[in-house]
Amino acid sequence: MIALPSALWFLPVCVPIAVWIAWSDMKFMKIPNKAVVAMTLAYAVVGLLAFPLQAWLWGWAVLGIVLLAGFVANATGLVGAGDAKFAAAMAPVFSTGDLRLILALFCACLLGAFVTHRLAKHIPPLRRATADWESWTRKDFPMGLALAGTLIFYLLAPILAAIPAN
Repeated sequence: MIALPSALWFLPVCVPIAVWIAWSDMKFMKIPNKAVVAMTLAYAVVGLLAFPLQAWLWGWAVLGIVLLAGFVANATGLVGAGDAKFAAAMAPVFSTGDLRLILALFCACLLGAFVTHRLAKHIPPLRRATADWESWTRKDFPMGLALAGTLIFYLLAPILAAIPAN
């Protein structure tokens, strides 16, 4: 799990970016390149403060590997280009030793986001308030919602683990 101090460094920077990405993907079915660049810059700056230099450098390699895998997944139609780029931009924040936790969080966020999104579009007041959201009418799912949730919950995990269980 990411160390508590590192999570505390990343949370205030990454949460607004993740929320921006989730909102944009639901409204426009697009993840803006500006948001992906913001996430990458967040890692470039905050990562230097939050991680040892070797771990920070390794994060750039992880970004490249995930970006390459994302391009392949996009070329085969598995994910959108924005999803692939955002996954790559957020990948360096994760510890590669946490792969099982990351996959479990992603599966939970994907299932929760999918069910919530599909049910929410049938709630009239919510639908009226967000009538222009493209994701309501598309059969595709805004994966940025699940990816953003995965990042946020991963960063919250060490904080929740530090709370005494009275």
